[in-house]
Amino acid sequence: MGTNTDGGNDDVKVVVAHADCATLRVGDVFLKVDADQSRTDREVAALELAPVPTPQVLWRKPPVLAISAVRGATLGRLGGPATASPDAWAAAGAAIRNLHDGPLPPWTGRAGRSVDVLSAALDEECEWLVANDVLPADLVTRNRRVAEAALRPWTPKFTHGDLQIAHVFLDGDEVTGIIDWTEAGQGDPLYDLATFVLGHEEHLDDVLAGYGAEADLDVIRAWWSLRSLLGIRWLSEHGFDPFEPGCEVDVLRARM
Repeated sequence: MGTNTDGGNDDVKVVVAHADCATLRVGDVFLKVDADQSRTDREVAALELAPVPTPQVLWRKPPVLAISAVRGATLGRLGGPATASPDAWAAAGAAIRNLHDGPLPPWTGRAGRSVDVLSAALDEECEWLVANDVLPADLVTRNRRVAEAALRPWTPKFTHGDLQIAHVFLDGDEVTGIIDWTEAGQGDPLYDLATFVLGHEEHLDDVLAGYGAEADLDVIRAWWSLRSLLGIRWLSEHGFDPFEPGCEVDVLRARM
């Protein structure tokens, strides 16, 4: 949620809206409306704990949470161009490392789902993708094998859980804010790294240079396949198109 640059126009703009929740922008204030208040509870708690720049909570009146804008711009978005400098990607990697080194939240986030839960979900989604002719069976089978590498023990870290590049704002090479913390909690740090460079694999080395710690590349690639396989049905049912160039289906094709 970047800073308003339209001269103070306070028109209401829909940022994102689907059956689960909606985010509206009014000037430099963002209103998040979510019928599931447990998600909002987690977001507020994560914003208080996160050792990285975040938006400010302005007020909360269920089901609405009001938060401030953050200055700067994102590195890009999935399926779109990402032309920021290597230093900017490295700065994002350093911020992600700061998050992962932070104190553990007392709850488990999206990146902390158990191996059994993930494996069962993966089997179900792969079966659905093939049975409904959404994707060719060989594409699903190949990526299912790649995804296996992510199904292993890991040391829990403070994870964002939905660390798309569209959720990280920078001003030059300075990270100014990370937004959308509803999926945060204890989890696998490689899930965050994989999500951040999903569809922009060419920037992984820059991110890891800033991150400053070893990362298992096979596991990161596995999370690209796993996240994409699990996401296609949800995206399709919520008004998004995983078949757009550079998005989830192209990520899966790149593993062939």
